[in-house]
Amino acid sequence: MKKIVFKGVGTAVVTPMKEDYSINYSVFDELLDMQIAGSADAIVVAGTTGEGSTLTDDEHIELVRRAVKHVRGRVPVIAGAGSNNTAHAVYLSKECEKAGADALLHVTPYYNKASQQGLFLHFNECARSTRLPVILYNVPSRTGVNIYPATYKRLSETENIVAVKEASGNFSQMAKIASLCKEDLAIYSGNDDQITSSLALGGKGVISVLSNLIPNETHAICTSYFRGNSEESDNLQLKYLELIEALFLDVNPIPVKQAMRAMGYDVGPCRLPLCDMDRTMAEKLYAVLEKYDLTESSKRQGSVTVHMPGNTGTVLKHNV
Repeated sequence: MKKIVFKGVGTAVVTPMKEDYSINYSVFDELLDMQIAGSADAIVVAGTTGEGSTLTDDEHIELVRRAVKHVRGRVPVIAGAGSNNTAHAVYLSKECEKAGADALLHVTPYYNKASQQGLFLHFNECARSTRLPVILYNVPSRTGVNIYPATYKRLSETENIVAVKEASGNFSQMAKIASLCKEDLAIYSGNDDQITSSLALGGKGVISVLSNLIPNETHAICTSYFRGNSEESDNLQLKYLELIEALFLDVNPIPVKQAMRAMGYDVGPCRLPLCDMDRTMAEKLYAVLEKYDLTESSKRQGSVTVHMPGNTGTVLKHNV
């Protein structure tokens, strides 16, 4: 049985940006503290939600180094290290290990559309380049390629490939992975709307976008299940379903960043080519946030200022 990296909620933390799109490291530190205070069981840095694909290598490695230094071992720090260039993924793996990461998250190579043999060779090359535990990340909707259960089985035989963030949304596939790999490959849900369902198949938790907003509550979905109270876990999953759906009205991490700004966190914009939601979707997002009493305005009966797409200076006041 392989040692798992964490059990519960790993928050895929956003990367806060200043208005000039440089990284706001002071706010990043605040977000890390908020997550740990909110019972997050792990921190994922420079993943999809952290805009890893638009970070320079120097920024990427510094972000990991900063997280490790600030977290001080309170929870594991998992570094995104994936690339569609195997040599680059190997480089990031080595550098993130030097920066002190506790584990690596490797997404399937995007755009290339590698064969199953290509995926096997890619992930094995990455795993062999480091002593760190490796979590595979399967998200076909973004990468255009799916890891088949038989390939998972082959990969699970590599000593330091220990888990998968499975975001295919295919429960038949997830069941097959669990059946084939058993304790050699821990399964984390990659979809916040499927946490309890994946736990029922033996999953160890979730790598979450939702927990950027409500870490305690997302943590409770998992801990309730682990304590044997599946009904409470199911109820919490259903309670936050509308909020989860709102966080995917547009491409992640656009909605979660806009939501966090409405909550008072100075996380700034996404880097291009991602931009803010249009007015209609922003209205829908803020209405859901208000329903859950999450915006600053819903607490003080004021208004939310929403920066609209394009550096036009246009803002939207959403009154409560």
